[in-house]
Amino acid sequence: MEMKEIEAAVESILFASGEPVQIDRICVALDLDRATAEQVLQHLTDYYSYERRGMRLLHIEDSWQLCSAPDYADAIRRAFEIRKPAKLSQPALEVLTIIAYYQPTTRAFVDQVRGVDSAYTISLLQDRKLIEECGRLQVPGRPHLYRTTRQFLRAFHLSSLDDLPEMPDLGGDGQMRLDESGQIIDSAQHAVSSEA
Repeated sequence: MEMKEIEAAVESILFASGEPVQIDRICVALDLDRATAEQVLQHLTDYYSYERRGMRLLHIEDSWQLCSAPDYADAIRRAFEIRKPAKLSQPALEVLTIIAYYQPTTRAFVDQVRGVDSAYTISLLQDRKLIEECGRLQVPGRPHLYRTTRQFLRAFHLSSLDDLPEMPDLGGDGQMRLDESGQIIDSAQHAVSSEA
């Protein structure tokens, strides 16, 4: 198969899917090695961007997805009479930030960091598919654990969680976790004041 034909086949697979497609699936479908598939995908990404086409190719973790170019979001909304999604509130951004940096984590941890109940906000973020349940913590009561989703990566234009900005220095090494009693502690084993 010639390179143009391979590009067209990859483009067809991505278009037909409508969802992120793992690179391994593309390799198997077209009998390609991973390096060739990555080269084709990168070429398509550059082409759509350089030529200012109406679609973009997003790289999300180990998957790729075709989507409309953000430059034409207003035109798409008008064409399909789609309302602009509501922006996230400050509390929603706070909860999302805590979950993104400390995932998987529990609602109790989020509540303790924020100092307020986060049940409603966590439910809202789940409805928007920005976070999801990913198991239960093995402690009494077995609370749900939460993590961010691929939709989170898409919404914030991240390829992976490694693209998140570094956490600011909070003293120590900035790593927080819960002790057996549910109190927040830093890596130096010093309790963090809930009034902070």
